Amino acid sequence: MRLRTEPRLTRTWKVRLGAPLAGLAVGLLLSAVMLEMFGIPSPAAFAAIIRSGFTGGLFALSDTLTVATPLILCGLACALAFKARLWNVGAEGQLFLGAWAATGVAIALLPQGTPGLLALTCMAIAGFAAGAAWGAIPGVLRARFGTSEILTSLMLVYVAVQWNNYFIYSVWSDRGFQMTRIYPREFWLPRVSDLAPSWPGAAGLTLHAGFLLALLLAALLWFVLFRTRFGFELKVTGVSERAAHYAGMPVKRNIVLSMALSGGLAGLAGMCETAGVVHRLQENFSPGYGFTAILVAWLARLDPAAIVLVSVLLSGLLVGAREIQPSGIAMMMQGIILTSVVAADFFSNNVIRISTVDRHGGS
Repeated sequence: MRLRTEPRLTRTWKVRLGAPLAGLAVGLLLSAVMLEMFGIPSPAAFAAIIRSGFTGGLFALSDTLTVATPLILCGLACALAFKARLWNVGAEGQLFLGAWAATGVAIALLPQGTPGLLALTCMAIAGFAAGAAWGAIPGVLRARFGTSEILTSLMLVYVAVQWNNYFIYSVWSDRGFQMTRIYPREFWLPRVSDLAPSWPGAAGLTLHAGFLLALLLAALLWFVLFRTRFGFELKVTGVSERAAHYAGMPVKRNIVLSMALSGGLAGLAGMCETAGVVHRLQENFSPGYGFTAILVAWLARLDPAAIVLVSVLLSGLLVGAREIQPSGIAMMMQGIILTSVVAADFFSNNVIRISTVDRHGGS
């Protein structure tokens, strides 16, 4: 007897809708079992997650949307490359380079007192350009030499991290600490809390303008992917590079361009995180947003609108799970739930066949 998988030829709307819901249900059930094993009442734990991530008022929603911002931008970055079957798994490194370039503008290039709009525009351009340059490297290697972009983009993550560490430990270090000095106030992204003088309820809210930028870019990417020639060429390249080449499409140019644009979006995520949240460059300012975004893009089926939704839901889980101690249990819960959803998605796209095999190899 032998098991083999075959792609499903058709998927009904019930399968499309039911698979992720079933995966979520199984993940929650397994998480509840794990919590009980560690002596943590699962109903109280789930209630705390929902309250802290979604229903706990403006502060909960603000924290969730703040965490969702880099996930949306990095998810869009991954989706753009994945459309062309280019597996950019180095969004984390591109995020770090974008944060580094934005920091250079804020503390080393533009003088204090620069008008805020000009300062933030320059930081965004620098962050996008640095991320794009970092993403273009595996794109050029893939287009010119056929090098696997998976390996090169992943290895460049570690180069980017150490590149940042060099600056925060020496060149830009604030009194010897592993961080730069705080950006001047005009280099901060506007926050909802800035409205506190006229709206006292806004005090303490962490949501910043980067979230609006993420929504705008999600709409723009949707238009590019589904309403432009470039988006069509990316999809054709993803199906078959040979067919795209025979159709006269500039395959190599599109490979480099899509990887560069992908890196640029991730670089903007780094700029938004430093200018909107921490207001400086420091070690480990990202808890792995670039890697988590790979899963976000995949679960969203590379659809920009769905990426926004998935990012918000996942961010609520990340924020709410902070209420569970020790923190390692929260990470285990996240892994169990995400693994269950991924497994459900696999079975929604494939069926398992059982075949019998005789001694002579026949079935």
